Amino acid sequence: MTDLAQHRRTQAATADTPARRALRFVAQPAALGLLLALLAAVLLGNWFHRQAAVGLVGDEQSRIAILEGSALADFVAGKLAADPDGTESLQSALLGWVERSPYEDSIRVVRLGGAQLLASTHAAERAGALPRRLTRDEKWLFDLGQELRAAADTNAAEGVFRKPQIDVSRPAPDRIRVTVPYLDQGAIAGFVQHERPLDVAAVVIRPPLPLSLLLIVPLAVLWLAATRLNPAGGVAAGANRWILFILALAVFSAAWYLYSGRAVDSLAGMADDGQSAVAQSYQELRDRVAGDAAGRMTGGGTAVNAWDVDEFQRPRGLLAADGSIDPAASAAAIAAFQRPFVKALWGNWVLGAAILTIFALGVARRVRETLSEFRHAYLYVTPAMVGMLVLVFFPFIYGITLSFTGQTIFNTNQPLTELWVGLQNYIDILGSFDVAKRTAEGWVINYQNFYWTLFITICWTVSNVALGVGLGMVLALALNTPGLRFKAVYRVLLILPWAIPNYITALIWQALFHQQFGAINQAIQMFGGEPVAWFDGVFSSFMTGLATNGWLSFPFMMVVILGGLQSISADMYEAATVEGATRRQQFWRITLPLLKPTLVPAVILSVVWTFNMFNVIYLVSGGEPAGANEILITKAYKIAFEEYRYAYSAAYSTVIFLILLVYGVFQTRMTRATEAVNT
Repeated sequence: MTDLAQHRRTQAATADTPARRALRFVAQPAALGLLLALLAAVLLGNWFHRQAAVGLVGDEQSRIAILEGSALADFVAGKLAADPDGTESLQSALLGWVERSPYEDSIRVVRLGGAQLLASTHAAERAGALPRRLTRDEKWLFDLGQELRAAADTNAAEGVFRKPQIDVSRPAPDRIRVTVPYLDQGAIAGFVQHERPLDVAAVVIRPPLPLSLLLIVPLAVLWLAATRLNPAGGVAAGANRWILFILALAVFSAAWYLYSGRAVDSLAGMADDGQSAVAQSYQELRDRVAGDAAGRMTGGGTAVNAWDVDEFQRPRGLLAADGSIDPAASAAAIAAFQRPFVKALWGNWVLGAAILTIFALGVARRVRETLSEFRHAYLYVTPAMVGMLVLVFFPFIYGITLSFTGQTIFNTNQPLTELWVGLQNYIDILGSFDVAKRTAEGWVINYQNFYWTLFITICWTVSNVALGVGLGMVLALALNTPGLRFKAVYRVLLILPWAIPNYITALIWQALFHQQFGAINQAIQMFGGEPVAWFDGVFSSFMTGLATNGWLSFPFMMVVILGGLQSISADMYEAATVEGATRRQQFWRITLPLLKPTLVPAVILSVVWTFNMFNVIYLVSGGEPAGANEILITKAYKIAFEEYRYAYSAAYSTVIFLILLVYGVFQTRMTRATEAVNT
């Protein structure tokens, strides 16, 4: 009996049950890839869906808060226009507003002229007599009002909406505060600040589809399809992995299509509900605000709704003045909001398809085996690779991507996919040949043109490298003289310009070239000359940068060349002397050829450094006069941080990189200085 029971237990343990078949199926590469692809795509999709839904709720709450603030600003402006000294009636009206509100509101009205608090529903602020001057602790209110007024004036003067004219902030996670200016005779006289709780308690954000349904059903479909494909032996017995891969990809795509449709539809429904909530809030505000003020502010009928505005006080165009929703504008707004989310969903599909491909076709297995075999080598290089990825490759790729967009300071809040312009920035940079033109007064050079800046950069690089290499060579030859006394002292003194930070050196040289107080002009005047306006002429300004960078660059070349000279055997010079070679012939036939492996890489490095020598140009001459002495790197900086054209500057920087890449490859291949020397 004991043997029979043991035999039955063994049979039960090894029986091919449905559970074991399911486990074996999930262990198959295609099924495992499908499971991981669905997990990654769905979890990321749920996160994107939640973020988009939270953004919708936040936009709805901000719109309602701005609606209320704009209605209050119009209400206050109407009250003050009817009775400028009627602050008591204004205070009573605000208290009545708060009593009728379903929330715990707080309102204050500040007049900028005289820095006065006209009315307030805060218990501590209305304890004394109103109106009154703002206290020192309330100075932030006056500063905020001045900032909003300055923003409105700046936007009006520039003709663009660059600075927000309404302040929306969160004093606490569950409260929102809106500050809206009110007008007096067409000018900003003060502001109304309205604060209330956020009405988000009833908002529940659910995933579009249950995670269990999205995992179990596709795997079951793949199992059934694979069993049909090979009913005798099952999946493990010999189904073609390519057919299984195609089946898994089709199942994954179908499941993702269903999920994406539900996710997009749920966001559209939330957006419609939010639009209806905003319209309802507007209707309630129209009823609460006096009829005269509401009619004057909104214009009545189907005119533009001037309460439903963004932070720049631009009408959104989603609600008419009578509170009706514009279907076309609403649909366009919802589509614009959904567009980044749809692109994110496509990105999730690509990620899932890549995971499925890697597992289903055996790539993951081969990678695992390779990592296991060379795990120590990969472990050693991982920190360096992570550092390179974060600090070098990601900024580099992001900069190149940015160069294909139209990003400026005015649209940084938009995704790059919405700003894509292709090669337009490169066409604008490289396709403009307006370098010089003839006028009645003669030839006029366009100093802002790319090719003029490139010409100046090439002149700057060639002259500086020639000066640095020439001075470095002369000084290195002098220091390499046998028997030279105080050689160590000379080396220390000559390397000091390189040891001092070039930022400090550039500022010192800028002071030396000052027209009135600079030491160079002082010395010229001591000998009876006239002071020179160094930065007013193109050539003289160029020479200031050349002198400064020459002072900074010769020590490096001197050290490199001196090291190369000391590696040359003295026997070669002795043999040449015995053969009757002069010192000049020894220099050209022995010194220079043997210095080539040392000198050429140093020259290439010096060219790259000088080509991108930002500090000297920016701190000494500033590219003066009128940008005539800008080099490419300073021009790219000013385009980005003075003109705020970030994408154009990124394209400029990419062109700089390509120029230096082509130069480095050409120079290295032509000179063959980095190749091994055959002896």
